[in-house]
Amino acid sequence: MTNPPPPVLDVERLRAETPGCASVTHLNNAGSALPPAVVTQAQVVHLRLEESIGGYEAHARAQDRIDAVYDSIAALTGCRRDQVALVESATTAWGRGFAAIHNTRPLGAGDRVLASSSEYASNVLPILQLARSRGVTVEFIPDGTDGCTDVEAFASMLGPDVAVVAVNHCPSQNGLVNDVAAFGAALRSSGSDAWYLVDACQSVGQLPVSASAIGADILSATGRKFLRGPRGTGFLVASDRAITELEPFPLDLHSAVWQADGYDIAPGATRFESWEKSYAALLGLGAAVDYALDCGIDALAARIQHLAAYARASLAGVPGVTVRDRGAHPSGIVTITHSSIAAPDLAARIKAGGVNVSLSTPDYSRIDFDGHGVAGLVRISPHAYNTEAEIDRLVAIIRSLT
Repeated sequence: MTNPPPPVLDVERLRAETPGCASVTHLNNAGSALPPAVVTQAQVVHLRLEESIGGYEAHARAQDRIDAVYDSIAALTGCRRDQVALVESATTAWGRGFAAIHNTRPLGAGDRVLASSSEYASNVLPILQLARSRGVTVEFIPDGTDGCTDVEAFASMLGPDVAVVAVNHCPSQNGLVNDVAAFGAALRSSGSDAWYLVDACQSVGQLPVSASAIGADILSATGRKFLRGPRGTGFLVASDRAITELEPFPLDLHSAVWQADGYDIAPGATRFESWEKSYAALLGLGAAVDYALDCGIDALAARIQHLAAYARASLAGVPGVTVRDRGAHPSGIVTITHSSIAAPDLAARIKAGGVNVSLSTPDYSRIDFDGHGVAGLVRISPHAYNTEAEIDRLVAIIRSLT
């Protein structure tokens, strides 16, 4: 039996519910998406409550709605609520997981860390710190013929000395989608006890993400990108193994309880959280997750994939433009270079024309950029609320530059 097609989204409704659509052509959703009005409203309502009765008191009054954010994220990612930790960003989520691994079982000489060649700088830099200070060996998993991180090559690299594996689901700079579930399956079928970290920063909100199917010990995500939540929000999903074996560092009075004879670590993924949070931002995150669930993740994914394919086809016909995306099933991220205009200048001139895009440079993902001989990319990332006409506008701007 074939699955029914996803429902068709009401694009005009999405645009009407997104105030920014009236004033800008925003094709930078892989950076920070335009939020729907309900997200901003959720934040403002709580800020006004804090203003009127005090921060602690507003927190207490909103506790049920704050608790519901965990349930919403669990529904979005296919996990239990006790596996969810709310943090400030995807980088914080990934970093807390990695730091907890090192604190629980210190990494050093003789340990290997395997990372995807398109891994983001903020994930690689902590690994490089341990390579410099502790003698950890860092190895990057090569790409396959389709440009995705190669699962078979990864399987051949596994051994008893592999302590950590880090793979991103959707890199921010090349449009591919890695089969992170296949990496998880290969890791476990090998008998390895390596910790598995998956960066889902760019995939949550634009693709269906099942934490249980992926099998990561730590899955990290942000609110501000395709999920359309506030800046300064993120979350992680921790495996049962992670919430029973890992001890994060440092702990605080939220992630642990100070006892007369020591301390007890908080149960579940709460151990990865900190006491201080912006509850207005977290309620905005919850509103964004609920909005995405109401739209339907499959429907959002279909619309984003359609617009990205439309952009690739349209841009491929522009003289001087090369579409740089890789992978058998590209994501909603589209990247281009121009034969006569450097990427920083091209991005600036597109923005001057009234279209928001982004610039990706080698310091974001050094192995990926250097391996493909690219000095910079213009990144175009539509969301479901964008239109073909907005992409046509982008294409017209680029055509006018030469």
